[in-house]
Amino acid sequence: MQITTNNYSISEIVGMIDRRELIINSDYQRGSGLWPEGPSSYFIDTILEEFPFPKIYLYEFMDRAERQLKRELVDGQQRIKTIQRYLNDEFAIRGFSRWAGMRFSQLDEETQDRFRAYTVSADVIRNARRSEILQMFRRMNAYTLPLNEAEKRHSSFQGAFKWSINDLSDDLSEFFQEYQVFTDRQIVRMADAELLADTILSIREGVVSTSPSILTNLYEKNNDDYLEREPDREKIRSSVEYIIENFADLRGSYLMKPYALHSLLTALIHKKYGIEAISRQFGVPTSNSFCADPRRANERLVELARAHEARERDGPFGIYVWGTAGGTNRAPRRMARVAAILRALGSEVPARIDADLA
Repeated sequence: MQITTNNYSISEIVGMIDRRELIINSDYQRGSGLWPEGPSSYFIDTILEEFPFPKIYLYEFMDRAERQLKRELVDGQQRIKTIQRYLNDEFAIRGFSRWAGMRFSQLDEETQDRFRAYTVSADVIRNARRSEILQMFRRMNAYTLPLNEAEKRHSSFQGAFKWSINDLSDDLSEFFQEYQVFTDRQIVRMADAELLADTILSIREGVVSTSPSILTNLYEKNNDDYLEREPDREKIRSSVEYIIENFADLRGSYLMKPYALHSLLTALIHKKYGIEAISRQFGVPTSNSFCADPRRANERLVELARAHEARERDGPFGIYVWGTAGGTNRAPRRMARVAAILRALGSEVPARIDADLA
């Protein structure tokens, strides 16, 4: 078996298919059917924005009957079919892409030319038996990670909420990296998008448990019309900016664990903007400011982070530390964390909250 890497333009690939020099062999297809409009739109937007997508695989062989060299598309069929469908005006791009609502024929000529000239990387397999090709893909797929829940949501939805989360993730990427909230790999796999969606859930409903199905429902409910897009964005961005300006000592600390940061953002947003559900849950009104004494708040938050790191269950921050152990996305654990952080920010949280959790 020999494998060489070639580059083809979209125009060249479609031309080979039209001339039957490239055959789409469904025997190799691992899935069935065509991509829905959501994933199809996202994929076409990827090309129009000139981002790369994973390479395709071609099997090159001599067709003895026709005495002609031919190729079979053995991996990448849904991607190529989606490209064909878009070129044939079979669907318009959905979502918040700058080309939303446009079919291929509605793009300006320069954009159409760029689309046709887009370079597709392809590995061409030669001198191989079909059994070897199947074994190759079996081995490749054995090491392929399945989509996690955040990736599934971002491949399924193409509406207002998904694109807003995308934009906010891009804006806060440097913060997430500098403050060591996520690794590069976690960001690639959309852990930051999950945190942001979960924070918006807290803005809506206060301190609640979350799950993949709950976050998926949030995407679905706001898919067509996300009315709170700008207010939500402002609340989260300004809270992060406040952390950067006033709580630099938290960089790389245990309070930057994603679940702890989620609670810090929730508390900050309530202090400054008010979250009705949290007013009811904690009996703590909004103060229209993130905190009265940033220096003192920073000291207290650092103490929480250190207690968390040391697992000081018997110390003064025992309830908070309990809230960082196991099931961190469940409401009681979140209640413990948010209560402690609100106190660190200067709010008077009733002692009954701790008593109920103890």
